[in-house]
Amino acid sequence: METQKPAGGFPFGVMFEKQDMLERLDIRIQWGQYEIHVLRFHLTAFPPGRIIDFHNHAEFEFHYVPRGKGKVILEDRMYPLSEGMMYLTGPGVMHYQESDEREGMNELCLHVAITARPSPNADPWEAAEAEECIQKLKELPLKPAYDTDFAMPCFLEAYRVCDSKPTGYYTSIKQQVISILLRTVRAYDTEGIRVEAPVRDMLSHRYEYAVHYMKANYAASLTLDNVAEKLNISPRQLQRVFRQIDPSRSFSKVLEEIRLEEVCQRLQEGQMPIEQIAVLAGFTNATYLHAVFRKRFGMTPGAYRRQQAQSL
Repeated sequence: METQKPAGGFPFGVMFEKQDMLERLDIRIQWGQYEIHVLRFHLTAFPPGRIIDFHNHAEFEFHYVPRGKGKVILEDRMYPLSEGMMYLTGPGVMHYQESDEREGMNELCLHVAITARPSPNADPWEAAEAEECIQKLKELPLKPAYDTDFAMPCFLEAYRVCDSKPTGYYTSIKQQVISILLRTVRAYDTEGIRVEAPVRDMLSHRYEYAVHYMKANYAASLTLDNVAEKLNISPRQLQRVFRQIDPSRSFSKVLEEIRLEEVCQRLQEGQMPIEQIAVLAGFTNATYLHAVFRKRFGMTPGAYRRQQAQSL
């Protein structure tokens, strides 16, 4: 297709400066159980009255109109095109394009080959969303729609990161490609995406987060109140969380176990004085540690250290 650089005031015009830049990348995306291979990814210009006669592709072609107007014939039906519209032509779909005789038209184009590539390690939620999106792409009606979910800025963002090459730019481009697919489906999808995102079991999540926080801060003066504050729940709620997960392991019991685990680790690793170990592990003093340790293991910290040394 013939190209021409449009005048200023058109944000996508920068894409004409390095028109084949995105197409020089071999972009392959494993999405769920599919591989998305990007074949074309560019902005093109139809001068006034330009006709692209009936043709088809072996891949999916996403067409977006950021400026101008014209018309498209999809199979045997003609539709007018204007700024802000888009349409999809799947493999084998015959289509004809024509720009307005006086105004011309710009078109953002993305061509992708979509191939089933089973992956045993795919995230099941992502795989479900990919499956739903791709099945819907195959079933979308052959008619234009408006870009209600703003897929067009994804083209410009992909171009910009490819040009500036910030950290992770290739990953960013792949994310923009997936966004274009999803936003295309949403433009036609009045029912919305039916596959729901994973929902946390909040009881388990709060317990796991609390324990994670306690393990990271065992040496500090941890209390039920300040851990609950980190979870944005009341101390009573947090105590209930621990009881529901395991009635035999209260908040204080779990904290004690975390601190004793640290004490045991330090006793095995070297000859640091027990008084110092007690403080580093969050115990008030060595006397209190001795009492807790003896109750838990049936021996003193010193006896435990000697026992571990003999077993080596």
